[in-house]
This record gives sequence, C-alpha cells and structure tokens, in this order.
Amino acid sequence: MDAPLRALADVLKNAGRSVLIEEETATNTGIAELPVATIEEIGNQANLVIVMGGDGTMLSAARQLAPYSIPLIGINHGRLGFITDIPLQNAVQAIQSVLDGHFTLESRTLLEASVVRDGQTLTTALALNDVVLNRSGRSGMIEISVELDNQFMYKQRSDGLIIATPTGSTAYALSANGPILHPGVNAFLLVPVAPQTLSNRPIVIPTSGTLKLTLTEIGRSEMGASVHFDMQTWSNLQLGDQITVKKAKHQIQFLHPEGLSFFSTLRKKLHWNIMPES
Repeated sequence: MDAPLRALADVLKNAGRSVLIEEETATNTGIAELPVATIEEIGNQANLVIVMGGDGTMLSAARQLAPYSIPLIGINHGRLGFITDIPLQNAVQAIQSVLDGHFTLESRTLLEASVVRDGQTLTTALALNDVVLNRSGRSGMIEISVELDNQFMYKQRSDGLIIATPTGSTAYALSANGPILHPGVNAFLLVPVAPQTLSNRPIVIPTSGTLKLTLTEIGRSEMGASVHFDMQTWSNLQLGDQITVKKAKHQIQFLHPEGLSFFSTLRKKLHWNIMPES
C-alpha cells in the first residue's frame, strides 16, 4: 500500500501542498519521508483528509475527525466501497481534479448513542453507518421495546435491530432488506434483523427525535446481547439496559470529484443497468 500513498503524496507536493501522514499508517507502511501526525494534529492542521482503504477505514477516520469539520475523500483499496468511492486506479487523476477545483461537497449525518443502566451512562459513541443492538452468537432471540421521544412504538422479538443513517442504508441494513436512503434525506432507518413476526418491517423516522431501546428479554446465555457502533462492539448488556440514539451534533463532509455521484456509485456497486452475460 506504500506505493499508492507515495504517488498521492507526490501529486500533492508537486501542487505546492503540505502533506501529513497519520502515525499508525506511517508505522504500518514504513513511509518515513513524510511528516507524521496524530489524528488530533491532522484535525487541527489539515484542510483535506484523504482516506485510502475500505469503508471500515473511512468509518474509523470519520468518527475521529467529526469534531474538526474537515472534508474527507475516500480512495477504495478494499472491496465494495460505498463511501470510499474512488477506485484506486483513478486516485491520482481524481486528486488532481480536486486540486484544480473540480469537486462537489456533501454533508453526512452521524448517530450518537449511549448505553444507560439504572440511570447511569456507561458509554457513548458516534456512528456514521449504524448502531446495532443484537443477540450474542449462542443466545436465543432478544426482545426490544422501542420508543421515539418517549412515545411507545413497539416491542420486537428478533435477532436484533439496526438503526442506520442514510450512509448506513447501503451497509448492514441493506443486507437485512432495508431500503436505500439518499444521503440528502434527513431521516434514520430502523431495520429488524430476522424478526419473529414477519409484520415487523423497516421504518423511516425523522432525525429530530431521540430513540430509546430497552432490552426487555435476552436469550439463555451469559452474554445475551451486545451493541455495535459501526462494528465497534460493547458487550455484556443486561436486562433493562437502555440504548439511546439521536442525531450527533457534528456532521461529516465528503468531497467527490465532479462526475461521481451517489447514483453512479449505486449503479456500479449494485450492478444496476448491467445485463448479465448469457
């Protein structure tokens, strides 16, 4: 991975830009010729952050850099890549286009979620894709009571429940048969995972409210349920624990080269309008 990073760094330096490399990335790639910086230092000094990797890499960077309001651009060095949407082979051309001023900027909403037990907040985290409450691998179904702004919605027995942003609607929520939400839609998505009752369907809710999920029943296991913030796991949930989810105060800005849109990404990644070979 060091060769593509060095190529991008050369493009930036030749354009008169200063380049920093994140400290863990420098260690893992052996790149020693660039100034090394922590995420905090990058947040305070940079005008643009280029993330090379898969969507998981972008999710991690976005959560850490959210408070700094720095635009991010994603180079796909992974597999599917919905938010690292620039193919690696087009990276140099795309970055040069951006440096020439040919780009669009969009904002993406994040979730802020907390685990509350007996009135005490145990942990709080951000998520760009989703917050997922689910059963452990060896337990039975869990039961979740769901409220929006203290109004009861439903109780659901299932393997879990996904609360997704529009960004996350193309991630785990999509594999659980949830709809795709355009990034410009100001809404969150609730998608049940393998519900006991087939009438439990995905529902779209406004971002202005606060969700409260209460664990009212867990399967027969010492580890009955856990909660995940963009796949960052917090385990050992207990009966009666509550997960509150609301819109985070920070947003993430994604920068795209001109001509690259949400719909073009969907067409490519989901193979829309492509005829199968006979």
